[in-house]
Amino acid sequence: MVLLTWIAEVADEPLVLEPADRQVEVETNTWWLSAAEGDRESLSVAEVAAAFERTAAAIRGRVRALGFPGVATFYVWHDEQAGQLRCSTGSVPPDALPFGGNYVACDDLGPVVEGFLTDGEAGFLARADLDDVRSHADETDTEPENAAFAVWVSSVGASH
Repeated sequence: MVLLTWIAEVADEPLVLEPADRQVEVETNTWWLSAAEGDRESLSVAEVAAAFERTAAAIRGRVRALGFPGVATFYVWHDEQAGQLRCSTGSVPPDALPFGGNYVACDDLGPVVEGFLTDGEAGFLARADLDDVRSHADETDTEPENAAFAVWVSSVGASH
């Protein structure tokens, strides 16, 4: 259950809330979490979600103890390409998270965690699954290029 330990440790890691320098926030506050051999099969969605909820509560306490007066959000997403759960804290509201792609902020962590736990070959893309660019040259793509991904958000700041 190494993953649960790593999630808990995020609450004690360095935390920077600097609205004037969002890049420093991202670099300091973002964590990449993988599952140890056998963790995916032995952990439940509820266990992992509860660990993240405890971490969010601990970060909320730290933010308040720092006296930070603004909006702050702790957020978690499944990076499918890397096969990781990622989490971060930023001095931004849920609708302004620092993602280059489309995302949907949600309050249900279950689907995010479930996607990670059921990702049988995390971070692996079979050669057969790669698109042949030439085969799509004359086709019209019916799927959006940047489909939105789910991001669980939890308010941890003094204001919402």
